[in-house]
Amino acid sequence: MESSVKLGSRTRWRQVLFPFPFLLPLFYTGLSEQVRYSIPEEMALGSVVGNLAEDLGLPVQDLLTRNLRVISEKPYLTVNPVNGNIVVSDRIDRELLCSQSPLCVLPLEIVAENPLNVFHINVVIEDINDNPPHFLQNSIVLQINELAIPGTRFGLESAIDEDVERHSVQSYQLSLNEHFSLVVRDKAEGKDAPELVLEKPLDREKQSSQLLVLTAVDGGEPVLTGTAQIQIEVTDANDNPPVFSQNMYKVSLRENMPSGISVLKVMATDQDEGVNAEVTYSFKSLGDDIRNKFILDDQNGEIRSEGPIDFETKKTYTMSVEAKDGGGMATECKVIIEILDENDNAPEVVFTSVSNSVTEDAEPGTVVALFKTYDKDSEENGRVTCFVKEKVPFRIESSASNYYKLVTDGVLDREQTPTYNVTIIATDSGKPPLSSSTSVTLQVGDINDNSPVFLQASYLIQVAENNPPGASIAQVSASDPDLGSNGHISYSIIASDLEPKSLWSYVTVNAQSGVVFAQRAFDHEQLRSFQLILQARDQGSPPLSANVSMRVLVGDRNDNAPRVLYPTLEPDGSALFDMVPRAAEPGYLVTKVVAVDADSGHNAWLSYHVLQASDPGLFSLGLRTGEVRTARALGDRDAARQRLLVAVRDGGQPPLSATATLHLIFADSLQEALPDLSDDPLPSDSQSELQFYLVVALALISVLFLFVVILALALRLRQSHSPAVSGCFQSGLCCKTRPSVSLNYGEGTLPYSYNLYVASNCQKTSHFLTLTPEIIPPQDLSMEASVEINITEENNKTVSDSLASTHQAPPNTDWRFSQAQRPGTSGSQNGDETGTWPNNQFDTEMLQAMILASASEAADGSSTLGGGAGTMGLSARYGPQFTLQHVPDYRQNVYIPGSNATLTNAAGKRDGKTPAGGNGNKKKSGKKEKK
Repeated sequence: MESSVKLGSRTRWRQVLFPFPFLLPLFYTGLSEQVRYSIPEEMALGSVVGNLAEDLGLPVQDLLTRNLRVISEKPYLTVNPVNGNIVVSDRIDRELLCSQSPLCVLPLEIVAENPLNVFHINVVIEDINDNPPHFLQNSIVLQINELAIPGTRFGLESAIDEDVERHSVQSYQLSLNEHFSLVVRDKAEGKDAPELVLEKPLDREKQSSQLLVLTAVDGGEPVLTGTAQIQIEVTDANDNPPVFSQNMYKVSLRENMPSGISVLKVMATDQDEGVNAEVTYSFKSLGDDIRNKFILDDQNGEIRSEGPIDFETKKTYTMSVEAKDGGGMATECKVIIEILDENDNAPEVVFTSVSNSVTEDAEPGTVVALFKTYDKDSEENGRVTCFVKEKVPFRIESSASNYYKLVTDGVLDREQTPTYNVTIIATDSGKPPLSSSTSVTLQVGDINDNSPVFLQASYLIQVAENNPPGASIAQVSASDPDLGSNGHISYSIIASDLEPKSLWSYVTVNAQSGVVFAQRAFDHEQLRSFQLILQARDQGSPPLSANVSMRVLVGDRNDNAPRVLYPTLEPDGSALFDMVPRAAEPGYLVTKVVAVDADSGHNAWLSYHVLQASDPGLFSLGLRTGEVRTARALGDRDAARQRLLVAVRDGGQPPLSATATLHLIFADSLQEALPDLSDDPLPSDSQSELQFYLVVALALISVLFLFVVILALALRLRQSHSPAVSGCFQSGLCCKTRPSVSLNYGEGTLPYSYNLYVASNCQKTSHFLTLTPEIIPPQDLSMEASVEINITEENNKTVSDSLASTHQAPPNTDWRFSQAQRPGTSGSQNGDETGTWPNNQFDTEMLQAMILASASEAADGSSTLGGGAGTMGLSARYGPQFTLQHVPDYRQNVYIPGSNATLTNAAGKRDGKTPAGGNGNKKKSGKKEKK
């Protein structure tokens, strides 16, 4: 059933394939609906041919997703993907497309996706009158015998018009003359050929030649014409024309035959004699497409092939051969050559649609490509079959006429095979068969099916302290075989043993590169190590992640110079001095340089060196202990004042150092040392004023002390008269004064003050002087002074006897170190100057912390040093109630002036000798003392 609809100048036919429209959706995917349009040639570019969406019943809103497009070797027409209009995209010349064929049809194949379908469209190209008629020869020469009888016909060339039907040549016109008329008869290939008819006998003697004009007229509007001149030459009589053996010759020729092969031979005879019987052959009205393919022997009428003959180019050749005798009479015959097909064209595979990628989770049967096969051969030679060459998870399914689908046929894994090169082999059914192959590359799309994996199971990073802030300390790296955002990894810190608020002030990680940066300079003395948990997370949906632990160890550097705890300068800039008995023997312990280092390990292993000495041979310095001992006895020529400049170096690379200056005075008493002190340079005005006030204060204290002594004696004299008063002396203190004396202390000294107690026994059996420690508030320490209380010789003796008779506690054995407990930096080791640093860094650091805590209090030489062993001299000097329970454990940082042993020696022994007059008191060498 066919229907025609008139659309302006276009006519559209639709072929209905199913009688019942409601069954159409059931066969939609396999339906090939054909629509026919009719348009004139030479339409303007962009002209609308028809609306494909309306004619095929496709929803307009689905056109973009279906991606309509024209599949054609040359895109004369295209489809607008928005509204479905078919528009002209290139010049359409019917004469180039179909030559002289009356019906010119341009087939189109429209491909739609989602779902895939093919629509076959036929566009009929209608002819317009755009070509005028023309003759192959502008001038025609005819030789006519004068004996030609009226009614004789002479054939002429027909005009050529590329247009067809009514636009082609419709009639011929001949210029006015008295001898000839013009008639038209059917000729070969369905064309009208004009003929001259002799109407009146010719007389060569009257008129030997005539010139006529032949006009060809077509049927277009407006009418187009073409002309040719006919030259009539009158010859002598020749009354018999040549006659062909057949009016039509037909022969078959296989394509691809070699050039020069004989196709056929035509033959014509003439009953005349002589020249009038000599026949020659020639092609008549031959186009270029035939003239280049065949040649004609003008003498024997044999036709041979000249160029390559191709069935796919043209299947049939039709030509006219003319036989002319010597008298000018001619006859024509028609020759038809049919070309036979050979299997000389391999099939072709053309992909019309290929998916950019197919995801690795695609279900089997998913369409990934659509292709079509072509074969220019005919029948069996053009029947094509296809198959996949490789063993891949894809197969071919037939879709429509010469159309195939490439679909998935297995599980895809992009990580194993990211790309497939699929080769499709197309083979025809010819003998022998021909085949061709076409490859298509299919990319497997990625899904997020792989978690990131760190290159290491854990990370252990060592960073030296004092690193520059912002420097990278480590880099973590993880790999993810996925692609794009599924494989794009970002790094972050998700946990740490540091405080959450302070974590970002210590370290950060670059989210892109995984480089871990230190946000601050680490200090080994504050932070030894910390733990981080880092996470690698991809950008997939949903995202996948992995964690790894990182431990950062902060290594020690030699960034702390040794710190000298003793001797130190007073706040006013004066230096302490140490008194050495003149009778000190070699090996006598004079003093000890006490220093600590905040570093650990070898960086805190201290050594002591003498830089300058007034007399280099008089003293020796312990390399590891810092103990200053006499190297020989004092000679008569030796100066009473000695100065040592000691350098303390650590074991770091490069080593750091500090210096300490020791002022040593050889004297048996303070009064003896005062002249040596007076040799010091005159103090400044401020120092002189301070010394003046110190002397005045000393005098007042002396007067107060004498007053107390006199008062005590008076009370004893009145004891018999006042029992109540004597009773108080029996039980305790009867008189108490509290002159607060603030002793010098600086950094690392003990802030103690002492109260003076003077008591007298009612029975006159005991006199004692007791000093008890009292913590002085910081506001009372604005002014410091050292006060030496001088008591008369008698009182000194009385007090000494009292102190000697007082019961003292045995030495505290906790003060003694074992050999393993003695640190190698500054501890005494009885002659071992090398020392051994503890191998365990933790023990070393604990020991350093202990030294820092204890040495800060042990450095006050004016208040704590000088006592016996076990009590650091405090009990023997100030009373039994001041024991080691009130003082931190100083250990090796405390020395005993006047002795050649340290606290680490047993029971405070001084090598079995007690030099006389050594009290070990420290004084300020920068001040003079007045009596």
